Amino acid sequence: MKLIKDPQGMHSFSLKAKYRGKTIGFVPTMGYLHEGHLSLVEAARGKSDVVIVSIFVNPLQFGANEDFDRYPRDFNHDKKQLQNFDVDVLFIPSRDDIYQESHRTFVDVEGLSKRLCGISRPALFRGVTTILAKFFNIVSPDFVFMGEKDFQQLLIVRQMVRDLNLPVEVIGLPTVREFDGLAMSSRNKYLSPKERQNAAVLCQALNLGRQEIEKGERDKHKLLLRLRSLVGTIPSIRLDYLVMVDPDTLAEKKDLNGRTLLALAAYFGKTRLIDNILVEAK
Repeated sequence: MKLIKDPQGMHSFSLKAKYRGKTIGFVPTMGYLHEGHLSLVEAARGKSDVVIVSIFVNPLQFGANEDFDRYPRDFNHDKKQLQNFDVDVLFIPSRDDIYQESHRTFVDVEGLSKRLCGISRPALFRGVTTILAKFFNIVSPDFVFMGEKDFQQLLIVRQMVRDLNLPVEVIGLPTVREFDGLAMSSRNKYLSPKERQNAAVLCQALNLGRQEIEKGERDKHKLLLRLRSLVGTIPSIRLDYLVMVDPDTLAEKKDLNGRTLLALAAYFGKTRLIDNILVEAK
């Protein structure tokens, strides 16, 4: 596995690979890798000639008083994890390499970015789209692999790629979960043992919603009340949102027919976790 730190060196490597007719699969991460990330790397290996993984904790994704400074970082752990997956390049640029002092350009996908997580984290998606636009220019991937746990992010990146005519296919892969259903996340590290135990209720609520819809429940308000009551059995959890939305637009659904995205975000102390399940009404 080759380590590349500077964007120019990364771009040069990719151009040479393209010249040789190789396809490039790209997995962008903020590090502290877990099995969810590794499932993306495995998929990239299966579809691409060259696999490139980036680790960059992107400051633009964090607002004031968020967890940029304490976001978990462990480069040696990440490097060791990737050595088992035949990764060709680990791209680890510095903040100064990516955002020079004169940086003034940003990418903003309107509409989708203002819903769900965009309400409580208004800086998040402009940061995501800006860094990925930069990385797509640097890495020149044919495919980019992203997890469906960040469903809103996946939609936004696909919209950006369409709108800017970027020659990259965005591939979403299923959420990887812990033994009790909790979606894997680097932020799970923040949870105390009690919070970690309580966090399983998030997936339990989503699964209940899916089961009820599949059994024929069509009263959205009644079902939302049940799911919020279930989460509310853990008094220490503070819901940010728990919604049923259209999976293509993220607009609130008026009924539960067709495809529905059940999505939630919740705080455990200062730790904010997200999860979702896509349901097809039968």
